[in-house]
Amino acid sequence: MSDDGHQNNGHEHVPSRQRRRFPGISSRAYEHPADRSALVALRKLSGFDTVFKALSGLLPERSLRLLFLSDSVRVSDQQFAYLNDMLRDACYILDLEKVPPMYVNQDPQPNAMCIGLDEPIIVVTTGLVDLLDEEEMRAVVGHEVGHALSGHSVYRTILLFLTSLALRVAWIPLGNIAIMAIVTALREWFRKSELSADRAGLLVGQDLRASMRGLMKLAGGHHLHEMNVDAFLKQAEEHEAGGDLRDSVLKILNVLPRTHPFTTIRAAELKKWSESRDYQRIMDGHYPRRAEDKDTSVTDSFRESAASYASNVKNSKDPLMKLVNDIAGGAGDLGGRVRRGFGGFSSSAPRNDDRPDEEGGATPAG
Repeated sequence: MSDDGHQNNGHEHVPSRQRRRFPGISSRAYEHPADRSALVALRKLSGFDTVFKALSGLLPERSLRLLFLSDSVRVSDQQFAYLNDMLRDACYILDLEKVPPMYVNQDPQPNAMCIGLDEPIIVVTTGLVDLLDEEEMRAVVGHEVGHALSGHSVYRTILLFLTSLALRVAWIPLGNIAIMAIVTALREWFRKSELSADRAGLLVGQDLRASMRGLMKLAGGHHLHEMNVDAFLKQAEEHEAGGDLRDSVLKILNVLPRTHPFTTIRAAELKKWSESRDYQRIMDGHYPRRAEDKDTSVTDSFRESAASYASNVKNSKDPLMKLVNDIAGGAGDLGGRVRRGFGGFSSSAPRNDDRPDEEGGATPAG
């Protein structure tokens, strides 16, 4: 598409409002540091390269494409034309040269995905189409195009296949354990990749309020008049800071089986990024280009990711992260902090290492 609002293939395309375009933008511009570090860790996972090469030849990608072609509605100028306009607009803004095929699949559950090994395919469900308004949907389409630009679709397809395979071989103890180790690593990366794609959705939609509305609707349905952005974001703060170490462990257990971060967390992360200097620099036209990707140092990228993790731990209000930060800082009385964090341990009689502390001693567990 050219800058005058026309696609190079001759199809006229007029965006609903003027938006900034990012010629040659690299996915590094919007990728969450944890996304990059998780990918590095994933590729270093023992045996993953062997499994990946084997699965690349086994995955029924051709069958998957035929399935969507035969049992879903392909977005085009004749079908779901407004979604087709959004898709082309998103590819134009992020300068994705080849527009991926997009399908609408009958499913009441709101969902969208970008999958495929050779070429990405975008799929949105009717539940999502019915739930979101035009600007909210634009952010979702931008989100999926961001996945395509980042090359996420390959690993997401592997995850879908392995999750299905794990269920089939659950009766084989060692086989299931080996597969689930890779699935767990993939899910950790998957969650981080969603944060990156949320940023891409904001770059495409360029409307933070629409992105926030869409996330709230995913959490609470179409009753937008009953919801409030500030109150919704407050939930994320309460989730992070609330409770003790037991709650911190429960948070980890709650998120492990999920492929997506919790919705309130996604909203808080996106709002934080929208207020950052990095986002403003992109909007001002200062961002890494794809032409420079080949010169990018993996070591530097990993170092940036590690620094981001360290900063998150340092600034986190979560009780477990505070404890980790204290350990890193060499804080004293860590035993007492752990006991208080878990609400105390039950004991029949005080021992030398269970002396009453300044708050009145260890509290019996309930």
